[in-house]
Amino acid sequence: MSDTTITKVDSRHSPKGKDGEKYLASGKHVAMRMWENEQPGEPKEPSSSAYETVGYVLSGRAELHLAGQVVILEQGNSWVVPKGAEHTYKILESFSAVEATSPPAQVHGRDEE
Repeated sequence: MSDTTITKVDSRHSPKGKDGEKYLASGKHVAMRMWENEQPGEPKEPSSSAYETVGYVLSGRAELHLAGQVVILEQGNSWVVPKGAEHTYKILESFSAVEATSPPAQVHGRDEE
């Protein structure tokens, strides 16, 4: 029999990661997280992740620096960061976005790498 478990997560009570992200629903193969009201500043050090990330901008503006390219992310835009790709973000205006990661970022400390 297949798994029929339903998971509901109320973001008002979601745990937060070390970088301020809120962990949302998480399944076996994909997880969601949200960044809310990230403020402008200098980009963080470039990093790479052990998971693929797809995201959607809810509000604000940011630069995604990836593979020698700079992409402006604005409300309504979505993006992909491939697994293992070195990248960073620079917030230009108060920024909120939802991301999905596969495999789930928070499992086994993947997002702490």
